[in-house]
Amino acid sequence: MTLPNQRWQIASQKPEQIKQLIEVTGVSPLIAQVMLNRNITTAEQATVYINPETQALPSPLEEFPDLATSVELLTEAITNQEKIAICGDYDADGMTSTALLLRALRHLGADIDYAIPSRMKDGYGINKRIVEKFANQGVGLILTVDNGISAYEPVVHAVELGLSIIITDHHDIPEKLPPADAILNPKLIPESSPYRGLAGVGVAYILAITTAQSLGLLSGLTNQLLELFTLGTIADLAPLVGVNRRWLKRGLRRLPKSDLAGVQALMQMAGVSELQKDLKPDDIGFKLGPRINAVGRISDPQVVIELLTTDEDGLALERAMQCEDINHKRQQLCEQIEIEAIELIEGDSKQEAEEAGEAEEAGEAGEVEEKIKEQSTISNQPSTVHNQQLTINQQPKNWQEARVLVIVQPGWHHGVIGIVASRLVERYGVPVFIGTYEEEDSTQIRGSARGIPEFNVFESLDFCRDLLGKFGGHKAAGGFSFPTKNLAAIEEKLSEFAHQCLVPEHLKPLVEIDAEANFNQLTKHLYEQIDDLQPWGIGNRSPVFWTPNVRVIEQQIVGKGHIKLTLMAENEEIKIKAIAWRWREYFPLPKRLDIAYKLKENNWNGKTSIELEILGVRKSENNSREIETAIKKAKFDYQGRSYVCSFWQSLSELRIRNAQGKVLAVTSGETTGLLGTSRDNAQAVDVTKAPYSQIIQAAQNALKKKVIDD
Repeated sequence: MTLPNQRWQIASQKPEQIKQLIEVTGVSPLIAQVMLNRNITTAEQATVYINPETQALPSPLEEFPDLATSVELLTEAITNQEKIAICGDYDADGMTSTALLLRALRHLGADIDYAIPSRMKDGYGINKRIVEKFANQGVGLILTVDNGISAYEPVVHAVELGLSIIITDHHDIPEKLPPADAILNPKLIPESSPYRGLAGVGVAYILAITTAQSLGLLSGLTNQLLELFTLGTIADLAPLVGVNRRWLKRGLRRLPKSDLAGVQALMQMAGVSELQKDLKPDDIGFKLGPRINAVGRISDPQVVIELLTTDEDGLALERAMQCEDINHKRQQLCEQIEIEAIELIEGDSKQEAEEAGEAEEAGEAGEVEEKIKEQSTISNQPSTVHNQQLTINQQPKNWQEARVLVIVQPGWHHGVIGIVASRLVERYGVPVFIGTYEEEDSTQIRGSARGIPEFNVFESLDFCRDLLGKFGGHKAAGGFSFPTKNLAAIEEKLSEFAHQCLVPEHLKPLVEIDAEANFNQLTKHLYEQIDDLQPWGIGNRSPVFWTPNVRVIEQQIVGKGHIKLTLMAENEEIKIKAIAWRWREYFPLPKRLDIAYKLKENNWNGKTSIELEILGVRKSENNSREIETAIKKAKFDYQGRSYVCSFWQSLSELRIRNAQGKVLAVTSGETTGLLGTSRDNAQAVDVTKAPYSQIIQAAQNALKKKVIDD
């Protein structure tokens, strides 16, 4: 019997600060601890966190030095009917940014066109080819979105050709800024600014809104742009803080009643209910976002641009169906590459990977929550490795010793290997560098990297600078290319870097935990308090709690690799359902465990209940034999009715449950007990009187005769 090889990081408790936050906000102790863990420590911060609309926002014109110049350039181009061209990007942020500005500028009467670089042929960002294409088309003003801050040479080329250029981007600032007419980037403004965490679509949103305001043409535009801002910000995994948090709360309320034909069609294809009052970030991050992102990864971004800019229902549905088909193909590619990668890493374990890697099909068994993450159904398609004679790295990888995992194979799709890298980090808890050959050129390798908290991906790539071609990224992720002949040297160099910052204990998947909770605290009211603090995401992660010494009452495999459980906590009679996604390889779980989990709301057949999504488990510290003797149980009949009784030695408490679920609880030596289906609705009763005294006597006799397995 194996358990996940995890490391738990449990936040330290701060009773005095918890008490202060409770006094200010009225939230439960668990929620107060969650807020403290997110650096919400003062009354003012707590008020803004709970209700972002209360925050006084500075004008974007005051925060972004080049915003006024950008608006002036745009309004002049619109007024003079000068041709404007957008250079976007092929990820969800870049495509939604492009669609947002196309909608806005068309609304404002601009002569507008766009281009998005090819992921396979051009790579990321504006380039000289696109600049020359725009110049030949008579473009006077170029507007980059979600790219351009590092494009020094292409911008110089645009200036030489007599074009004006506005850069809107959110990526890290290079040592030398390109000579654009204006640059809008939140990384150029103070870290304390509420606009600091904007994604590319957020910068585009501010430019569009400010320009429309200057022209007096904002009416009828705000809601459309807010919806696209919401889609792009969450799909790009931007930090959900500052104005992102404020505008997303409003945008998530808007999306279910969207005016955009493309958003309506996308929600229809993704199975997002139109009756849903509020969308959750998960609905975008796990359902809508991947359908948009998939197009940029393996197909033509024009599909998404047309989807998000059309007002024709028929065309919108057609493009949404294309997104669905492309996303399905992306899922197949990801799953097959993941299987092959695991086989290369572990050796002969492909079947195990297939079983553990499959995700839930929507609606299966009726009761299992749909889980459309970047972890979808395993495909039975043939291997994507077409050139087996070029296959390299066939020996199982000793990543524990190297402290970094480098895996390269021919035939893998450049557009999806970053997703696979993230899955491998989740599986092994180690930094992952995954690559494949350039198309029709086995002398060059291009790939993606994903890290863990203690490992800086960009610094590791910079450490290998002399061996690499191009590279870039940030602490958590990056991209790179290099000559194939340098592979062994790069593996050695990355391992050297990893040994400088990682110890063996780091090489386990991390579970970050906010607080310990009892099952009787996991109420609908607690869930509502958690839900009120949405959106959860990067910079504001969803709360994770843990409960020690939990009993597994029932467990079964559901779908294609998930464990569905019924759990009961120590010293509590409360049972609660739980699901552990993709945990087939750990089935069956031991009868006693410490568990880490998120709270989820399950709606089924008109009934709502609180369930747990298991994120981690570990062996309970208590000795299992001591636990078994601490609780004695027995079954008995009294006057034709069946009962189950238990004696909890640690509490000196006898509990008797009838077939209808009512429980009588009485402490040794007490004349009054509690009777009810839960402690919340229990009423005091005199246990010295009939029928309670006789039932208690029958229970004590049963416990002496025969104890049942708990």
